[in-house]
Amino acid sequence: MMTIVVLALLLFAVVGVALYFVSVYNGLIRLSRNIEKAWANIDVLLKQRHDELPKLIKICEGYMKYEKETLEKITAARTACIQAKTVGESSKAEGELTQTLKTLFAVAENYPDLKANQGFIQLQQRVSHLEGQIADRREFYNDSVNNYNIRINQLPDMFVAQMLQMKAKEMFKIAEEDKKDVDIKFDFPK
Repeated sequence: MMTIVVLALLLFAVVGVALYFVSVYNGLIRLSRNIEKAWANIDVLLKQRHDELPKLIKICEGYMKYEKETLEKITAARTACIQAKTVGESSKAEGELTQTLKTLFAVAENYPDLKANQGFIQLQQRVSHLEGQIADRREFYNDSVNNYNIRINQLPDMFVAQMLQMKAKEMFKIAEEDKKDVDIKFDFPK
């Protein structure tokens, strides 16, 4: 009789540990997939913004004859964004693109005909709207990464995460140079 009780307790303990492991594993996988989903949502918006930029540059070229450098910087920044492979590379490239767009919109203030162009106004509003949505999605992404990183470093989840070789994820950060004020230069002919 005593052997049956001990075996029942042992079986109960083994089943309990297995269920706990499965529960922790499923929670960590859910967090990991949320991070992937959040990044995919950012990618969708970045793609939409990148698709708008050639149209914006095309409209600006006709008006901003003396701002070729600004337009070239936008093109280079867009290319860097498309070629980025990691979250860190993407963060850096997106920060540079955002800064060059701020410069473009600031410089456009000196071109009344451009500011009055309906296509430019619509594209400027569209890009600005996308920028706001991207910022919101970055915040959600960083929240997801933070929750995941906390869980894999907390006891006892840490043991399950180490057994499954789960590593901390990288947050989306803006480089320090991208936080500086925009430097606006006017390249008018002399």
